[in-house]
Amino acid sequence: MFGFKLSVLLFVVCSLSTCSGMFVKNCKYPPSQWCDSKHIAAECGVLEQCMKFNLTKTNADKVTVSLYYESLCPGCREFLVLQLVPTLIMLQDIMTIELVPYGNAQESGSEGKYIYTCQHGENECLGNMIETCLLNTLGLDAFAVIFCMESGVDVLKDAQPCLGVYFPNTTWDSVMKCATGDEGNKLMHQNALKTNALKPPHEYVPWITINGEHTEDLQNKAMTSLFSLVCSLYKGDKPPACGQGSVKETSSYCMK
Repeated sequence: MFGFKLSVLLFVVCSLSTCSGMFVKNCKYPPSQWCDSKHIAAECGVLEQCMKFNLTKTNADKVTVSLYYESLCPGCREFLVLQLVPTLIMLQDIMTIELVPYGNAQESGSEGKYIYTCQHGENECLGNMIETCLLNTLGLDAFAVIFCMESGVDVLKDAQPCLGVYFPNTTWDSVMKCATGDEGNKLMHQNALKTNALKPPHEYVPWITINGEHTEDLQNKAMTSLFSLVCSLYKGDKPPACGQGSVKETSSYCMK
């Protein structure tokens, strides 16, 4: 094994501040295999990145970063694209992340058919549902598709082509069947329960917890430089990446 296996590594091939869909056309391997060997990494155009971020084994508990967000919130998109994913790419050996698409939505109805009202309208509810279904279907690999969606011009219009680029064997129809059916409804209810159980209750999004804890100090540090925060909180030997600097500060919120 060559080392770094995180599928979202593909996004280091373009500028995270301007990337909206730059892909390696000649690569026939799925993102999860891009760093399996030097040959594959070279063919997919990420050899330098795979070698640079092939981190050492962890020797302490990973830092867990949970992001409570909504799909069309500008501040959520900015944090996910410019802070969360770049930090995960560089520090995936010392951190884990959790995405909870729900944010400031409101749930009504009852078991069997919950109804959702979202801060940025029906399109946001659909975006939340699509990303929830992607996470349920693809697990960690869904971060690649979600990053692609959130970094593009139009989250919903970009969803299908983003899925097609990274996971052509996962049909769009299957995702939409989940998003518009009972399965997605039940999955979103779990996101609602998890969001509503936050202590302290969330007041805005993006709402960030570190190892299950939220404080204004942790929130501010995460928004300023999640990279630096994760490096500072990791209790084991610091990986080489921790000496290479931080990523762009974000500061935008969607209030409840």
